[in-house]
Amino acid sequence: MSRIGAILRAHGPAYRQRFGTRMPAEQLRAMRALEACHTAALGGIRWHCPRCGDAVFTYRACGNRNCPACGQADAELWHERQRRLLLPGVTYHLVTFTVPEKLRGAIRSHPRQILPLLFKSAVPALLDLCRDPRHLGGLPALTAVLHTWTRQLIYHPHIHILASGGGLGPDGAWREARPQFLVPVRALSILFAARLRDLLRITHPDLFAAVPDAVWRQPWVVHSKPVGAGDQALAYLARYIFRVALADSAILRHNDREVVFRFRDGPTGKPRTARLDPQEFIRRFLQHVLPSGFRKVRHYGLHHSSKRKTLHLLQAQLAFTHALPLPPRGKPTRMPMPAPFCARCNMPLVAEIDPLPKHMAVQPQATARGPP
Repeated sequence: MSRIGAILRAHGPAYRQRFGTRMPAEQLRAMRALEACHTAALGGIRWHCPRCGDAVFTYRACGNRNCPACGQADAELWHERQRRLLLPGVTYHLVTFTVPEKLRGAIRSHPRQILPLLFKSAVPALLDLCRDPRHLGGLPALTAVLHTWTRQLIYHPHIHILASGGGLGPDGAWREARPQFLVPVRALSILFAARLRDLLRITHPDLFAAVPDAVWRQPWVVHSKPVGAGDQALAYLARYIFRVALADSAILRHNDREVVFRFRDGPTGKPRTARLDPQEFIRRFLQHVLPSGFRKVRHYGLHHSSKRKTLHLLQAQLAFTHALPLPPRGKPTRMPMPAPFCARCNMPLVAEIDPLPKHMAVQPQATARGPP
């Protein structure tokens, strides 16, 4: 049972009473899923020992992607899938695209319209520079991830891209990137800002008109750094994939007056604590719930599904060149939940599944997004 779920059970009804008519449907669904996670509301499984008859009961998980208690199985399955895409012996770089503060309010108010444009701006900008013969001169392998939070739960949308330190040239030859360098980040930030500006102006002229002109003239921040090869690079990205806005372990305590959680200060790297009113904590947490059906992880370049045959041939070539084993093949499978063991006689318990109650449907509200 998560601490975030406990906070929502204690203070969620008051929050919904105050803001419910203005909340998007996905936020309401996330709230109710996390409140019900590992409680009797979702039913559960009764386990009994065939030898001594002892019985235990475990509640079902909600499976919501915003739940801090439900992502471990998905993370392990994703890790196995990504291992099949790795290029042997190739160093990967983590490239992070951020947007100016004055643009974040528009994104927060219209996530379904603007968040996809972040992918459509950042990825082509990076691909263009990688294809440029002056830099890499080839097609890299890219996996992009969207995040929307800071360590203090402030709304801060940004894109992380795990990029291979090399690319497949037009002649079919592999071209290695320079050590510790992929592409010039200043040029990358200019391309990113220009593409996002043009896309927003074309697709949503009303939203573009509401953005101050100074946003497009100021310097944008893009950061790039090497993160290693193989599983080391994959483990680095995995920290960003299934992490929710705040880890359950970061919450130190909560009561009727405040929620206290720890975070690591960015400039100093030192641990700090934040104290928020429970209603403000819920508001900050829920603003990071993505629109229903939105894909926060996407593959491009050599990682795209249309390039799978090319990727497999390249993996074989690089494995031979670096004298490394090939990545695993085939589709990974989700492992079934292991049965618990009896505490008295150490026998595997047998499951008796209770019926699952009907899910409480949440009707979408055709009103403004979120509390003010």
